[in-house]
Amino acid sequence: MRFLTHSWITLAIVLCASSATYAGTDARTRDLLRQIDDLWRGDSSHGIMRMEVKTAHYARQMTMEAWSKGTEQTLVRILSPVKEKGTATLKSGTNIYSYLPKTDRTIRLTSGMMGGSWMGSHFTNDDLVRESRREDEYDAAISFEGRRGEQDVIEFTLVPKSDAAVVWGKVVLTIRSTDHIPLSEIYYDEDMALARSFSFSAVKNMANGPRPTVMQVTPADHSEEYTRVIYEQLELNVPINDELFSLTRLKQR
Repeated sequence: MRFLTHSWITLAIVLCASSATYAGTDARTRDLLRQIDDLWRGDSSHGIMRMEVKTAHYARQMTMEAWSKGTEQTLVRILSPVKEKGTATLKSGTNIYSYLPKTDRTIRLTSGMMGGSWMGSHFTNDDLVRESRREDEYDAAISFEGRRGEQDVIEFTLVPKSDAAVVWGKVVLTIRSTDHIPLSEIYYDEDMALARSFSFSAVKNMANGPRPTVMQVTPADHSEEYTRVIYEQLELNVPINDELFSLTRLKQR
């Protein structure tokens, strides 16, 4: 589950980004991006998260449990509130399904549905199940490295490869230099207008290492809104039976 920053962005970021080159991704950049990708993934994973959503029209909270195995299998199930309990999303290979317990219906999501909001949040269905590495879809370059504010950071600018199935024109990722913990990830649309921002905070020791346990996405056109995900538990490289990622198990509460 890639929940990968803040609506603040400075002119310095834009200027640095414009000077980066994208003839491919060098070895150091590729290694650092792999470290970020692997923070929340392993050969398999299991986690419990709380999600808080605030929009102009409502505020809601829910708790969910998620499992993944490799890059092809993901299952996310809602635990609470009661009225949403049992709602689940499954990725198995190239197929993605949503189970609605109120009607006991399983829906196979089409490509046109992947950009839709997941459970009324600011995440899309595609965000929920996308497991590919950044290096597979983007060419990346270090566009800034040095002191910014009160800490040393490394900033990457990523542009989509010509054959990548992504909707973004550019992504700017910033990490701490000391331990490579991500701080923010900023997405621009194809017209290079700011689209949404992720921030990462509350670093704690989880799954045998330091990781941000709070991630928040803020849409650029509604800066007062947000979706916040708080990791309560995370285990990596745990034994998971392939049977879990089946339509039969999708319906089980």
